[in-house]
Amino acid sequence: MANKSAVLFAVVGMAVLAAVAILAFSPGKYDSFAQCTKDSGARMYGSVECPHCKDQKELFGKSWQYAGYVECYAGPAGQAPECDAAGIRAYPTWVFADGSRQLGMMTFEELSEKTGCQLPQ
Repeated sequence: MANKSAVLFAVVGMAVLAAVAILAFSPGKYDSFAQCTKDSGARMYGSVECPHCKDQKELFGKSWQYAGYVECYAGPAGQAPECDAAGIRAYPTWVFADGSRQLGMMTFEELSEKTGCQLPQ
């Protein structure tokens, strides 16, 4: 009886691990859009402490990893040198290849217009 329980436990455990692996490695819904915005030269400068930055990241979901993001938070020391060099004074700040800037969270429609990237379906 104990052997059957151990086998059942092992099978259920493997099924759970398989499900987690599938979810973890499946493509995100907006991967190509996020990658395109980055490839276009768009960068979002933000901070881990910024609630609007968090909202922007959540809009992309797991696809955020492909977007062009620059973390500006440098702890009590202030802002990261890369952000100082870019003249970043508020978060989030989107900077585009043409040098234009947009403060605040952007919709996919706005990002599409600024980058030329096709809207996700």
